[in-house]
Amino acid sequence: MKHSGFSLSFLHPRYWLLWCGLGLLWLITQLPYKVLLWLGRVLGALMLRMAVSRRRIVRRNLELCFPKLTGSERDELLRKNFASMGIAFFEMAMSWWWPKKRLSKLLHVEGLEHLQAAQAQNQGVILMAIHFTTLEIGAALLGQRHTIDGMYRAHKNPVFDYVQRRGRERHNADAHAIEREDVRGMLKVLRQGRAIWYAPDQDYGPKQSIFVPLFGVPAATVTATSKFAKLGRALVIPMTQIRLANGCGYLIKIEAPLQDFPGETDEQDCLRINQWIERAIMLQPEQYLWAHRRFKTRPEGEAKLY
Repeated sequence: MKHSGFSLSFLHPRYWLLWCGLGLLWLITQLPYKVLLWLGRVLGALMLRMAVSRRRIVRRNLELCFPKLTGSERDELLRKNFASMGIAFFEMAMSWWWPKKRLSKLLHVEGLEHLQAAQAQNQGVILMAIHFTTLEIGAALLGQRHTIDGMYRAHKNPVFDYVQRRGRERHNADAHAIEREDVRGMLKVLRQGRAIWYAPDQDYGPKQSIFVPLFGVPAATVTATSKFAKLGRALVIPMTQIRLANGCGYLIKIEAPLQDFPGETDEQDCLRINQWIERAIMLQPEQYLWAHRRFKTRPEGEAKLY
């Protein structure tokens, strides 16, 4: 994975406030792990009060996906979800700056043999994940054990982009960063027998999507997973990541490759993927990124949900 490197333009006064903020975050990140978890929960509580728009989106998603929960149960899940998002902020910094040895002590992994077997056979892998709040630290932890290429979209702020890329590259030095729209680049690395992280759980708009149920709600679901698997001659291996209770670290679970995938139709494949997404979310619903407007795209003529 290559980045453009440091530029003297990053020292321009317009970036000074960001550099000060990053410096303060670095200092805070040196605190013990359980203290950072506590600070994350405090930050989450502040976000719950102040991030009105985000709170509205999360609440609406919980209403749509869990209609059988009582109002108080959804409120509790809402509170826990914001706590998880607050923790994710410090996990991001941990993944950037903690020494590898310190970070690796938090990792528990199951199923790594599925990735290793594919690599031994020079078989490309689509590592199918979803957007949990532990996304950043999970990628860093797994990157220490197995090379995973990633889809990347450059940040608008060049200083933040530099710091973020540099932090990620520490764990995956020989990985490739593929621009999000670079389909040819993705297919190329798959055909080379590499593994690439891919998450089909968000609303990417009506283009190349079909509507299939997710928690009983018609959801625009990308058909790209099937197409990439077919054109890249790749296995699809599901992966979940869980922040363990009581500060015990993180569990990454890598499942066996999907059998008979792609199937006969895009509808069958997308339904199968969404059913897996539902099961994965239900393992820890409070850790999912509910702040995304998952049901923004609606079938023609249907009312907006947000």
